[in-house]
Amino acid sequence: MKALEREIRAYAKLRGQLEVESFGQWAVVYGDDLAGIYESLEAAAVAAVERFGRGPFLIEQIGEDPGTLNIPTVWRVFNADD
Repeated sequence: MKALEREIRAYAKLRGQLEVESFGQWAVVYGDDLAGIYESLEAAAVAAVERFGRGPFLIEQIGEDPGTLNIPTVWRVFNADD
């Protein structure tokens, strides 16, 4: 199975409900489970890395087109000194 295929399917099943309840926030999906919803990409990334290491996990902005990443934020998270 390709990386993130499972997470993408899980998010697709939850998408409608998430768009109603948490539009604009950030969802973290790990395996078949919604692992959390966060106010910012940075908060979602920090929580996901703390909980799951380097993944794989999916971070998706709820209600937005997939595929847009804030690379400087992601870079800071994965290259933090602490």
